Amino acid sequence: MLGPGGQPLASFGDRLLAYLIDVVAATAVLLLLVMPIFLIFTLQLVAGITSTNPDGTVAEPDPGVFFAQLLLPMLLMQLGLLVLMLGFYWLYHVEYLKRTGQTLGKRVMKLRVVPLDPTQTLDRRMAGKRYLVQFVGGSLVPGGSYVDGLWQLWDKPWQQCLHDKFAGTVVVKVSR
Repeated sequence: MLGPGGQPLASFGDRLLAYLIDVVAATAVLLLLVMPIFLIFTLQLVAGITSTNPDGTVAEPDPGVFFAQLLLPMLLMQLGLLVLMLGFYWLYHVEYLKRTGQTLGKRVMKLRVVPLDPTQTLDRRMAGKRYLVQFVGGSLVPGGSYVDGLWQLWDKPWQQCLHDKFAGTVVVKVSR
């Protein structure tokens, strides 16, 4: 089948492989960003746990100290990591995508995100809508990411996922 601009529509398999490549690439970058934070936190945690009494016995942790030195910093670290992850995904799946209509995975699989209206160009608003449905909505709604991704299997005529429908985009196969 052909897309609105006359290009062939991307197949489910090509889109899935592009998504998996993007997941691997984004996870690798996030691990590089997160690992130093995690190591510093772990070293501070180990230093705080191994306190001893003057007689050499292991000191029992005070519940207030446990909350202040372990639980609260861990919750704050998780919140910070969530913000970092969402921010990185925004940069990758919105800012990077809007440049050429391709992420790394789409480039490898020779796919491009294009507007349904061939006279328009992909902009930040369209890419942002795709991101909101695919990542934020898919994470908050149980099973939402599966429904979103599989929607293209029965969608006619453009084989769109829900995030494509919401943004007014379609994914096509390109030669470069």
